[in-house]
Amino acid sequence: MSSGSHSSTLVWLRDDLRIDDNPALAEAFSQGAPLTVVYVLDEDSPGLRPLGGAAKWWLHHSLTALGADLAAAGSRLLLRRGPAARVIPEVAGETGTTQLLWNRRYGGPERDVDAGLKEWAAEHGITTASFQANLMFEPWTVRTGAGGPYKVFTPFWRACLDGGEPRLPLDAPGRLPAPATGTSGQPPASDPLESWGLIPRTPDWSAGLAATWTPGEAGAHGRLEEFVDGPAEAYGTGRDIPGVEGTSRLSPHLRFGEISPFRIWHTLREHFPQQPPAGVGIFRSELGWREFCWQLLYENPELATRNYRPEFDRFAWQTPSAAELTAWQQGRTGYPLVDAGMRQLWQTGWMHNRVRMAAASFLVKNLLADWRVGEAWFWDTLVDADAASNPANWQWVAGSGADASPYFRIFNPVTQSKKFDAEGRYLRRYLPELSALDAKRIHEPWKADAVPEYPAPVVGLPESRARALDTYQRLKED
Repeated sequence: MSSGSHSSTLVWLRDDLRIDDNPALAEAFSQGAPLTVVYVLDEDSPGLRPLGGAAKWWLHHSLTALGADLAAAGSRLLLRRGPAARVIPEVAGETGTTQLLWNRRYGGPERDVDAGLKEWAAEHGITTASFQANLMFEPWTVRTGAGGPYKVFTPFWRACLDGGEPRLPLDAPGRLPAPATGTSGQPPASDPLESWGLIPRTPDWSAGLAATWTPGEAGAHGRLEEFVDGPAEAYGTGRDIPGVEGTSRLSPHLRFGEISPFRIWHTLREHFPQQPPAGVGIFRSELGWREFCWQLLYENPELATRNYRPEFDRFAWQTPSAAELTAWQQGRTGYPLVDAGMRQLWQTGWMHNRVRMAAASFLVKNLLADWRVGEAWFWDTLVDADAASNPANWQWVAGSGADASPYFRIFNPVTQSKKFDAEGRYLRRYLPELSALDAKRIHEPWKADAVPEYPAPVVGLPESRARALDTYQRLKED
């Protein structure tokens, strides 16, 4: 397998589609051996969750950008599709690989795949090394005094910060080693990206995504610069106002590893060298929540399918009618904040976090739908849906998760929109049929004169709230 005395390095990229602060690539650069950089679209390995539609769109454009970046650095991106346990040995054989490098993953099935390939490599005389790239605090390094994982965020995050500052990010290497060649003298053939069918065709719903996002490493760094120069300082208040650009919108770039959390952390440190504004501290804690979600997934690999709190296995979820579920998915529930959020999601592949909580609460509490129904919809429609944050946040809203919002905390979408979108700026952006209503009536259009284009509420808020609380009370009494 090792092609005699010649050495060749294989870097296998996964959710780390960047050159900057990429430890596996940095190690390959330092050694200088002929280099193969491969991305494997693996939808076949046991337990791996296939990407949703919006994530596939992002992946297509992210790989396009990464391929161009690698070419500019003197390398190339090899694309292959299939189970990694088959594809990686094939590529290693084609390129005479003597060393296999990757950045670590934390989901259960992913770790199983990596462990199997590490064992295969050892049997074939190929050295392996893995690196910390996508989490600032790896799950097994943050433990309670008793040695177990944290189940509450605040002490978890305190323990992370008590452990010291996250490492400094690694600069992007200069010119990368030339691509490895096989016995033919040419680099191995790559799948045409278009053959993967990641872009929607019938129908093509991606126009809004393309108008909203710039996937790729350059887009990620541009987004970070815009954030630190703009909303970061007032993030503590701005993050709750959906009608303004008050958040970072870095989540999809983090999800695909186009930028590292280390780079974000230290860019904030450099931009605010003195005592940082309160908003910056709150944003850092949101990075911490992402780390907490990944610890939860590491300890609970079935987080997307099983209640974290097993007592919720007895909860009497109801099956919403087809009309109710479609109304929620399409943003036609009759409650403007929920509907604006769901339409923003469909149009842009993203939803403001404050609105996500309101839309999720409406589904699992006012409609009493199982949280897994909503989690699956978000998985398919969010460009930033990752295997940890998506289920962890849905379980948080449902009350079944770690450090969860109490079940009796039921977001009132009318109260929420009056408080956080008082003038109706966000509502008008995504609900044009309500644009003529004034700032008072737009939050409760059923109280206004007829708005024929806008639906009546699918359920009453007081009645559905009472039903949810009664269902929860029965759970506690069982």
